[in-house]
Amino acid sequence: MTPALRLTRLKLRDFRSYAELSLPLHGRLVVVTGENGVGKTNLLEAISLLTPGRGLRGAKVAEYARHAAEGPQPWAVAGRFEGLYGEFDLGTGTPEGGPLEKRVFRLDGAPARTQAELAERVAAVWLTPQMDRLFQDSAGERRRFLDRLVWALEPHHAREVAAYDHAMAQRNRLLHEGKRDAAWLAGLEDAMARHGVAAAAARRGLLARLNQALAGGVTGAFPAARLELTCPLGQALDQAPALAVEEAWRAAWASARGRDAAAGATLQGPHRAELVFYHLEKGIPAGLCSTGEQKALLVSVVLAHATLIAAARGFAPVLLLDEVAAHLDAGRRAALFEALVALPVQVFLTGTDSSIFAPLRGQAEGFVAAAGNLRPNAEFRVP
Repeated sequence: MTPALRLTRLKLRDFRSYAELSLPLHGRLVVVTGENGVGKTNLLEAISLLTPGRGLRGAKVAEYARHAAEGPQPWAVAGRFEGLYGEFDLGTGTPEGGPLEKRVFRLDGAPARTQAELAERVAAVWLTPQMDRLFQDSAGERRRFLDRLVWALEPHHAREVAAYDHAMAQRNRLLHEGKRDAAWLAGLEDAMARHGVAAAAARRGLLARLNQALAGGVTGAFPAARLELTCPLGQALDQAPALAVEEAWRAAWASARGRDAAAGATLQGPHRAELVFYHLEKGIPAGLCSTGEQKALLVSVVLAHATLIAAARGFAPVLLLDEVAAHLDAGRRAALFEALVALPVQVFLTGTDSSIFAPLRGQAEGFVAAAGNLRPNAEFRVP
């Protein structure tokens, strides 16, 4: 069985609503309950910041600081982990004497050299209530959701997407300003082709692996999703090698300069890709499913993604599920809890009503959140 990454202690200082917290953790399943606004999501966000990236809220660094009477304070989050590399300490926060807008990492007390060094040791997957809007949000939000899934397995994907977006923005600006320097535009379109094909190939590869995992029943009795990406560039990769696709799209963008100048935007490319979710068993788009079914499909994708990370990294990631029981009926909640018990992952779940998590009593460790602090929940005991 794939070993699970385990967080065994979490320390916070002046982070969001927490002035000070030192929390030993013993359970593989951890349930945190409490009223709205008492810091449950803040706790999960702190854990997510112990991985590369901007965490589950994608907030600006200065927003993490707790606001005291004297103003925002330097903040810190630290965790002790057990995993494939044994026991290690990882911390992040405001640099010593540095500005609140800057963030640094430390690994076993020393500055971390790169985020890739962190990615070798830690990984987390999360689901938040804000992600419930994914089916009503724009195509861009769904692309960003997909890109976050790809980044967790292929960190270089972030660079490819950023490079493509930068080259496209420069091309759009030149066309808008009427600067038709052919060599300059050709160079930008070459960059778009190279980075765009790489990004499209990474998205296409992840979807194939996700769909295979979902069809293979990794989510147990929980209903599974199927994902499709409508992207002409990605579809071209099914018919021709990458170099040929790059050449074809360089030519396509060159011939579309007049049209794109008139539109004020690049009208074709991987930035226009559309991600569509389907209910695997029913074969219908998620947009036609009920709210509960949509939530179930999101959960199934997150669970499948966690299994892919485990296979690729050699250890199972930490799973952060914020208010996951919302919109799930009793049957789906039971299926979810069964899947979580079976998966080799450490899971943090939050909710307002501890009775919803009653099936996990005897299997999960529990805490009650209140006013920036946590206390053990006597209803839950680690076996």
